[in-house]
Amino acid sequence: MLIARFDGKELVPYWTAQVTGAIAAAIILYAAVASGAGIVPIAIGLGLTLIHLISIRVSNTSVNPARSTGVALFADGHAWAQLWIFWLAPLVGAALGPLIWKAMTTDN
Repeated sequence: MLIARFDGKELVPYWTAQVTGAIAAAIILYAAVASGAGIVPIAIGLGLTLIHLISIRVSNTSVNPARSTGVALFADGHAWAQLWIFWLAPLVGAALGPLIWKAMTTDN
């Protein structure tokens, strides 16, 4: 508002939206933590949601090989040519993840 990027009349609604969003997020986090060990699936789900919200519009990405395969059935020819990476990358990541974790957590 101070540099004339938006009207002064939009300031209170902007603040209201920011605070309302923060309260909603705090309620979700509180409910997840209060429910016991249930926060891990919620964190993973929210992480995947964020990945999809950001990257689908940019590159039509998929973080699930099954989803990639299903969509490739109805997509242009280029989808089939790229499908291998959507299967290979998660498998390589799954194989490397435990090795990296073990290397980082083992006492020498």
